[in-house]
Amino acid sequence: MSSFDDLDAFEGASLSARAMAARPQPYLDGLNPAQRAAVEQMDGPVLMLAGAGTGKTRALTARIVHLLNTGRARPNEILAVTFTNKAAREMKNRVGQMLGQPIEGMPWMGTFHAICVKLLRQHAELVGLKSNFTILDTDDQIRLLKQLIQAAGIDDKRWPARQLASIIDGWKNRALTPETVPAADGGAYNHKGVELYAQYQARLKELNACDFGDLLLHMVTIFQTHDDVLQQYQRWFAYILVDEYQDTNVAQYLWLRLLAQGHKNICCVGDDDQSIYGWRGAEVGNILRFEKDFPGAHVVRLEQNYRSTPHILAAASGVIDGNENRLGKTLWTDKDEGEKVRLIGHWDGEEEARWIGEEIEAAQKGTRGMRPLSLEDMA
Repeated sequence: MSSFDDLDAFEGASLSARAMAARPQPYLDGLNPAQRAAVEQMDGPVLMLAGAGTGKTRALTARIVHLLNTGRARPNEILAVTFTNKAAREMKNRVGQMLGQPIEGMPWMGTFHAICVKLLRQHAELVGLKSNFTILDTDDQIRLLKQLIQAAGIDDKRWPARQLASIIDGWKNRALTPETVPAADGGAYNHKGVELYAQYQARLKELNACDFGDLLLHMVTIFQTHDDVLQQYQRWFAYILVDEYQDTNVAQYLWLRLLAQGHKNICCVGDDDQSIYGWRGAEVGNILRFEKDFPGAHVVRLEQNYRSTPHILAAASGVIDGNENRLGKTLWTDKDEGEKVRLIGHWDGEEEARWIGEEIEAAQKGTRGMRPLSLEDMA
């Protein structure tokens, strides 16, 4: 097992975190009862079902602070996964503000890809790479696929490389290697997709390279085939927290499930009514299946909305109620009724755009008895 000298990610961490347990806990004071329940339920699997505008980031951040403050975990024992680097930075800053001091030594707070790069650098040889592998961007990926397509005598005008890149990316999102692509997908890319996928993976290995999809796929493969590596990380990541769980794809889901199977201290935050990334492989089924994956899971519903008026919530709920596959929650707010929702119909996109432009100009001047609004106040 490689050491993490460059990261100081696990070894030799200060035990002073244990002393934090005696600190006051002002970060709990501003939480509503549901948020507080999600923060204080530290052991075992927790699913935080959080509607839009219900303060999920605040609850998730307070949970991290509570783990540190009570001495349950040291900063380097917490795996906190976000979907964007910006979200990871914001979370780190919020943790620091809640703790009242800059937070150091949280190397495992970041996106799936950022965390998997660190892990893969340590274990690259287990998938035939060297630790200094390069990561191809989309342009490099398409250039390489073009070479393989031309070498196979395929007309790349009729069968463009970008189409093949999208098919391969879809397989990687589903954690499928060339050997495990199902027979039902055999007709992909004029029946040549799987063969070209295998050639592409072999070529990447020769180049000591991988693409973004490989970062997760390789780590899932390593965890599935090297139990000693998996067990080490299961021990090291004492607590796992995941934001936007409804947007995870199969590879991300498998990676998380493998890591959490040891202690089962996993807290996932998500909204089963808000999955919009199906086009890039997101599986809303992951959040619907949480209680089956982790029996005895503690489910907390964050239902108080701090962002919208009752009229807007009622309209949104009326639409959402039609969803067949949902765990169910009812958002409410104590805000004033606000302006009623208006339904505006347009013939086409251009007419709609023109209307929006005119509304913005009118709102700047002050319209329908409302005060003038600055552009910053408009969504």
